[in-house]
Amino acid sequence: MNMKKKVATLLLGSITLALAACGNESTSSNPQQPTTPNQGQVSESRGSVGAEYQALFQTSVFVGDSITEGLSFHDVLKEENVLAGAGKTAEFALQDMAELTKRDPEHVFIHLGSDDILWPTDNPKTYSMKNYAKLIGMIKEKLPQAKITLLSVTPVTSEAEELEPRYKNINDYNQGLKDLAEKENLGYVDLSPVFSNGSDDLYDSDGIHFKPEFYTRMLDLLKDQVE
Repeated sequence: MNMKKKVATLLLGSITLALAACGNESTSSNPQQPTTPNQGQVSESRGSVGAEYQALFQTSVFVGDSITEGLSFHDVLKEENVLAGAGKTAEFALQDMAELTKRDPEHVFIHLGSDDILWPTDNPKTYSMKNYAKLIGMIKEKLPQAKITLLSVTPVTSEAEELEPRYKNINDYNQGLKDLAEKENLGYVDLSPVFSNGSDDLYDSDGIHFKPEFYTRMLDLLKDQVE
């Protein structure tokens, strides 16, 4: 009985060693299996790009909707530099003033309007601009030293516009933002140059939201505002 146990133990040990050897051989010989150094290099490369923007905009806060939220969702900026959420309008952004004041940024970028255009009222633009002006007034009052810059509403694809015709009003809405910025003596940045070198690869599948490359292009356009 003892002899049988010894034999079984030896056989089990041999099988275990053989399986381990096969597993190691399979892993090392698989050309599609990335090695640890390569994985580290990719992560380091992405991290260095993100770190550059995070350092440049470390005293800024981006106020906006789900499009703006992509800045932190895609790890381009830290969450502390983004104060945004899905469905956010200029009116709803008024509720974030306490948090914005707490963060005490030197520069406030406001990127709202994509949801304001869709607001169910007789004149969404007029309604939105009224609340936009109120938001600006509150920021000036609570953060008098902060520099405020308004950003234009980003375009959508033709397919998205076909599904939601109200997006055809984006250009008119942006003109309203530009006029408001002039009236309030604020900065205004037209984001259309971001799309000048082709935009097909910038959009997510819905034709409204964006992939990470859009955000790096956008921040490159905004560097002059904070440098």
